[in-house]
Amino acid sequence: QVQLVESGGGLVQPGGSLRLSCAASGFTLDYYAIGWFRLAPEKEREAVSCISSRDTITYTDDSVKGRFTISRDNAKKMAYLQIDSLKPEDTGIYYCAAAFRLACTDIERLYDYWGQGTQVTVSS
Repeated sequence: QVQLVESGGGLVQPGGSLRLSCAASGFTLDYYAIGWFRLAPEKEREAVSCISSRDTITYTDDSVKGRFTISRDNAKKMAYLQIDSLKPEDTGIYYCAAAFRLACTDIERLYDYWGQGTQVTVSS
């Protein structure tokens, strides 16, 4: 059974950090680019970061650059999103997704598998 399962979300104060994890099962992660998307309240879901299948290229949206770091461990079938210096506007549901391609993309329809999401709430 193909699955992506996110974890690591929670309630955190502004300025704090979180490390989101994405566990893959049922398929070979090595062949897939991994993207992280965010659904903020009253906004459309947006791509925040992506890492290519060979871990050679990463993409991070300008709005979060310098604070979000994406990584992956194909041997463990895991992907991660380190979020530092959290801001209230980072609040939302974070989804990981896998696309059967080498290169990153921010186009949602190109992603084959999606997780159920993990809630991140930044509030004092």
